[in-house]
Amino acid sequence: MSMKKIAKKLVSKQRGILAADESNTTISKRFKELSINLNEENRRSWRNLLLTSKGIEEFISGVIFYDETIHQNSDNNQSFINLLSSKNILSGIKVDKSLHKLAGSNQENITEGLDGLSERLIIYKDMGLSFAKWRALIVITDELPSDYCISVNAHALARYAAICQEQSIVPIVEPEVYIEGKHSIYKSKEVNEKVFKKVFTELIEQNVDLESIILKPSMIIQGDKNADILSAEKIAEINVEFLLSNVPFQVPGIAYLSGGMSDDDSISILRNINQYAKEKETPWEITFSYGRGLQSAAMHEWRGNNENIIPAQKIFIERCKQASMARQGL
Repeated sequence: MSMKKIAKKLVSKQRGILAADESNTTISKRFKELSINLNEENRRSWRNLLLTSKGIEEFISGVIFYDETIHQNSDNNQSFINLLSSKNILSGIKVDKSLHKLAGSNQENITEGLDGLSERLIIYKDMGLSFAKWRALIVITDELPSDYCISVNAHALARYAAICQEQSIVPIVEPEVYIEGKHSIYKSKEVNEKVFKKVFTELIEQNVDLESIILKPSMIIQGDKNADILSAEKIAEINVEFLLSNVPFQVPGIAYLSGGMSDDDSISILRNINQYAKEKETPWEITFSYGRGLQSAAMHEWRGNNENIIPAQKIFIERCKQASMARQGL
């Protein structure tokens, strides 16, 4: 399958992307909060619960994995990659090596992982993976972000995307402007404009085929410590108008992340974005690439107890269905 077809499949009608790529450190924090034992088998069991949920293929087009998970099998000893393939779901992989302090900056970060990336992608491609993900994190404060931080992270995102496409892997480009802070939605919009301008300049300069990428941004929204109250309709209008001004029409799809948002907001704002996008006849598919936004309620039900697997799966599938309806504007 060509990269363009893979990209279109990832944002196909009614479906979105499950981000199951939490690092062991991140998922262990979530397990600890729910008194779930911290071990590899429980991490495998949790991913098995998600991926074997009945009807997942109706709502999910692709799953982003963490490296540990792609080497694991389901309860009936089928590799997770083959399990998804049998359900017509694509498998992808988080390839960045997380955040590191950006030298010469004021407490800002750079995402690392470019060294040896091409060789790792060759191995992943042979295993049956067809897309990858790289996250850059931009923080907003009274002084930040710096132009320096935006520039180096945009360059790294574009290098990653170019290396992926060289190996016929579709890159998910994730420039996340962090929701944490006191900033207004208009400050978020201003920062996102700077970030997107630099990211797309770098992508074009590095000969990345924009028809064979997926953009995974955060929604433009006020900081989590900002007391402003805006309707989902107003937030949707700001987001769609922003996309029309800042995202090239060649990009096949936008898959929003849910980081820092409540479960309800991640659904209601996505629904309103798609409703407004239909009115504006936008050129992209606008969908979701949610991690905690799909998993949190189900994990609270499961809590590491096998007796809770079926009810947890029902909760997970209901969340997937809600996200699917929202990405259709319903």
